[in-house]
Amino acid sequence: MNDRFSALKLFIRVARTGSFSRAGREFGLSQPSASRIIAALEREIGAVLLTRTTRAVSLTEAGADYLARIEPILAELEEADHAARGTGEIRGLLRIGLSSSFALREVIPRLPAFMEQHPSLRVDLLMNDQQQDLVNDGVDVALRFGALKDSNATARRLGTTCRALVASPAYLAKAGMPRAPADLAEHSLILGPAGASANSWTFRRDGQTVSVRVEGRLMISVHEGAIAAAAAGLGIALTGQWGCLSEFKSGALVRVLPDWQMDSAEVHAIFPAGRAAKPSARAFAEHLALEFRGPEQPRR
Repeated sequence: MNDRFSALKLFIRVARTGSFSRAGREFGLSQPSASRIIAALEREIGAVLLTRTTRAVSLTEAGADYLARIEPILAELEEADHAARGTGEIRGLLRIGLSSSFALREVIPRLPAFMEQHPSLRVDLLMNDQQQDLVNDGVDVALRFGALKDSNATARRLGTTCRALVASPAYLAKAGMPRAPADLAEHSLILGPAGASANSWTFRRDGQTVSVRVEGRLMISVHEGAIAAAAAGLGIALTGQWGCLSEFKSGALVRVLPDWQMDSAEVHAIFPAGRAAKPSARAFAEHLALEFRGPEQPRR
């Protein structure tokens, strides 16, 4: 990596991650190599862009101003390259942030067709059940469920999934099937990512709305863990129907309170604010939108 364009891309990642080591790994470089490239860039510019200490790397005032100016320029250059080719060919690296469960169950099975369409594109799946910071983590597009927290976010709606309560037949045979939302107070509830942040769950039927207080005996931070716990008979879990289609098909899980509706959750492709979305990020969102066609669930 010795050209100016690559050095600028490396500088952006060092600035955003605050680490030569982490940024270097993204580019296949060692920490000393990444540091030397940025030092050479600073000499060429004639300004110190980063303050280096034993604990952290941070932007100088000049570095912050430089970052704000070059980041949109590089994005525009990539867009210009894509337009100039005129072939629809997409190149480079696409970094996708998404939960591990959604990646395993819904996205990875749909990747082969997308990557076959774009053979020059490299894809980095950042699978994490904690939401990534799009800017600092260098995410080109993130897939997220639920209401958008930032009304100014650049986003595209990809589909909708119904939320549902699920449990194993073995658990229900022992504890009994709830007949109404109020019966959940007598059951073991598993709080996973889909419902851990709520103090109550809301149900609707025939114009009636009922909310019940949620007190889980078991809390799990990863969706796959919550589904596995439900399948193991540890209680009733809240999930999106996208998250347990295979368990429904096998009979490992069944719906609880199927006559009551819960709020649905939309899934969006979120793009970093403040700059144009990468052509590859837009193409990926378009691919998933076509795959997930249907008013409530993706194509099975």
